[in-house]
Amino acid sequence: AWYVPCLASLETLQELCRKENLRCKSIGITNRSLKSYEVEYLCDYKVEEGKEYYLVKWKGWPESSNTWEPEKHLNCPLLLQNFLSDKNEYLSRVREGKALKVRNHIKALKPAIADYVVKKAKQRIALQRWKEELNRKKNHKAMILVENTVDLEGPPLDFYYINEYKPAPGINVLNGITTGCECADCPAEKCCPKEAGFILAYNKRKKLKIQPGLPIYECNSYCRCGPDCPNRIVQKGTPYSLCIFRTNNGRGWGVKTLQKIKTNSFVMEYVGEVITSEEAERRGQLYDNQGNTYLFDLDYDSDEFTVDAARYGNVSHFVNHSCDPNLQVFNVFIDNLDLRLPRIALFSTRTIKAGEELTFDYQMKGSIDLTSDSADGLSPSKKRIRTVCKCGAVCCRGYLN
Repeated sequence: AWYVPCLASLETLQELCRKENLRCKSIGITNRSLKSYEVEYLCDYKVEEGKEYYLVKWKGWPESSNTWEPEKHLNCPLLLQNFLSDKNEYLSRVREGKALKVRNHIKALKPAIADYVVKKAKQRIALQRWKEELNRKKNHKAMILVENTVDLEGPPLDFYYINEYKPAPGINVLNGITTGCECADCPAEKCCPKEAGFILAYNKRKKLKIQPGLPIYECNSYCRCGPDCPNRIVQKGTPYSLCIFRTNNGRGWGVKTLQKIKTNSFVMEYVGEVITSEEAERRGQLYDNQGNTYLFDLDYDSDEFTVDAARYGNVSHFVNHSCDPNLQVFNVFIDNLDLRLPRIALFSTRTIKAGEELTFDYQMKGSIDLTSDSADGLSPSKKRIRTVCKCGAVCCRGYLN
């Protein structure tokens, strides 16, 4: 026998069981809980004979089971607050942002308002589930939050969170490491970077000290040093709590930091599917019409492979472009010394305040002068259709490519 994961949520399965009067202990539907009721969200509002009523969607029950309940029966202050907030938000948008005076004598909500309130409630639940999914799948301690106060857009339907490269068949992203360093004190001895002919990338405070364009060689799984080795930074994953949020200027999703980030700090790794350049060319023709910019050429040493983060990726999938970015790209080698397949790490170029959006230049080169085209390094795949840039920077070039 073989099994496939169920794509339905727990609440959907509970709804099916209750609708068909079935019991299933594994999802919490027993004889005792078959008739249990918990408010999932509020759908509508009306006043009858001087009493206020709310239309209730019961958690784990189909919408056909919604009932009107007096406010005194509802022990859900947060859901009531969300309902009133969503209603006022809709009205304020209709009035083009003018000051809203809430009238207390409304007898019933207009269908358009009730529809908006329900959509916002469903979106809030979907985003909460997405946030929980992201935090289950991540392999680092920092939290991932999700926020949308701009529109009704929910989680992306065709995006799958991964923590490391997903190689296409025939591509080996773990190749070339057979030994590690014997250091007792990595910064002071002939460690992995020196063996590769480069200097150690980090200082004593574990901040980046090398210039853009130079590679980072971290200690690997064969090294004698432990997890506290100062030459193990990128491999530990994102150290900062981040928030995927909906931008208000048409740039879709973005990422902001919830903590202060100091200059030259590792922020996140860019991961996705590792594909051949030929496959990237084929996909690029499809992405062009959508204005997508998820293809990164791994051209540190050659241009044989590309990282495609369109469907598979981590938080970096949502990081927007800026012509004046606060993140810089570096090539990293840890458990793979194949120069054709570096890992991609993003480091801060300056101090980034908590709440500030994270950005990098999609045309960034591995040099100090980001406007120079002479340096080799990491760069996104060339696009055929020019995409207008909305970064808003003073030095904006006008296009993403």
